[in-house]
Amino acid sequence: MEFEVSYTLDNEQQFWDELDDILSSPCQQSEGLIDNALRTYLSFTAEYKDEYLTSEYDVARCSIGLLESSVFGEKKDYVRRQIIFGLLQVRHASSRGYSSRDQHVDGAQEDDPASLHIIASFLLLDGKQNEATFETLNEEGGFSRILELIHSSQDDAALHRILLQLLYEMSRIQRIRDQDLMLIEPDFILYLLRLIETISDDVSDPYHYPVIQVLLVLNEQYMVSTHSTHSPHSPPPTPLQNRVIQTLSTHGPHFKTFGENIILLLNRESETSLQLLILKLLYLLFTTPATHEYFYTNDLRVLVDVMIRNLLDLPYSSTALRHTYLRVLYPLLAHTQLREPENHYKREELLKVLALMAGGGTGSAHFGATDETTRRLGARCAQVEWLREAVEEGGSEAVDEAGKRLLGIGLNSKAGESSLSVVEVAKHSAKPGEQTPSLGRIKDADGREGGEGERDGDGLRGAGTEGGGVDLG
Repeated sequence: MEFEVSYTLDNEQQFWDELDDILSSPCQQSEGLIDNALRTYLSFTAEYKDEYLTSEYDVARCSIGLLESSVFGEKKDYVRRQIIFGLLQVRHASSRGYSSRDQHVDGAQEDDPASLHIIASFLLLDGKQNEATFETLNEEGGFSRILELIHSSQDDAALHRILLQLLYEMSRIQRIRDQDLMLIEPDFILYLLRLIETISDDVSDPYHYPVIQVLLVLNEQYMVSTHSTHSPHSPPPTPLQNRVIQTLSTHGPHFKTFGENIILLLNRESETSLQLLILKLLYLLFTTPATHEYFYTNDLRVLVDVMIRNLLDLPYSSTALRHTYLRVLYPLLAHTQLREPENHYKREELLKVLALMAGGGTGSAHFGATDETTRRLGARCAQVEWLREAVEEGGSEAVDEAGKRLLGIGLNSKAGESSLSVVEVAKHSAKPGEQTPSLGRIKDADGREGGEGERDGDGLRGAGTEGGGVDLG
């Protein structure tokens, strides 16, 4: 028999003590007792959220408490699924026909932002430790449900932010079904871009960051969907329209802040997976005619500086990431405003780093041996008309030396972007949290000179920065 428990609390410590008591309830692996404990947990935390859970730290503390509790420990998968049903209950009740047994955790009504915030926080923290949580959430229709909640929670900044984070984290570790991606309307992309234009100019703003991440991961999902292999025994599916690129193609001039911010992020970011997300979007922007000139020219110059720095800082082991940088560098130099004579930038530095990339099997003092794909991609970048002209004209010792290396492997003026490049860009991924190695830090760890400002045997500056970036003034 179910009954309501009322609480009278005088201070914050009483709240945390009572929460500990709730999560210490002996459930003896009984699903009924677990359901009661979860229902009490959700109703109690939601009731006092405005009073005692005033920060993200406080909300996360509640979620950690549940994760470390005996309630969770006795039947983890069951608790996870019940919490997911708490998020999805309206959809499940109306369209999936789940019995009341499947909806024990019914504390979160569609119009109850406090309960939704508690649930989303738990799923976010648990999913980061256990990707199966995000996979189950996706399988049960979580993507479309979170889209709905993002739309309906615009007036609650804290809930809105954590829902964006949840959408990003669940989408970055798995493929989202095409039928779910089809639910994204152009207005949703426009809404996110407007948010970026209207909120803080600081890319590190805790509200700014998840909005950008969602746009990046949605673009990746569209790329993966478009270029994934399908069964030869079934008709090819109708290609999905990439809503991110479509929207920027049509409305890009009104949303320049987003472009500025992804360059800032690439300059600062050390997480490999996020770098790849940024590079994938840049690749499509630079290979789509309508967005060739989306960025300001000064921002493109900054991007060239960042790419030179990052290419020099990648150790030999970061082959896939290096290939992606080089695949993005070609259309950046060939298609954007940088192709115009008045905008040519860093020709000498570009040729030197490309000569290193294309320097043959023995490589260089900077990188060591380079693989065949790196050499091919480096040579292709050097075939951009204004770089090729610089090689042919010569004029400085550095350009002449770079030209010898590049000409030594043969420059084909008819060569250009490979039709397979977009497939290669789309398929590369990395585990969340994996940090990109730094050649400068590796050299420092080996006791060699190579810190910031030091030159290696090829006469080029390595990055040698600890999580730093190009000085953007």
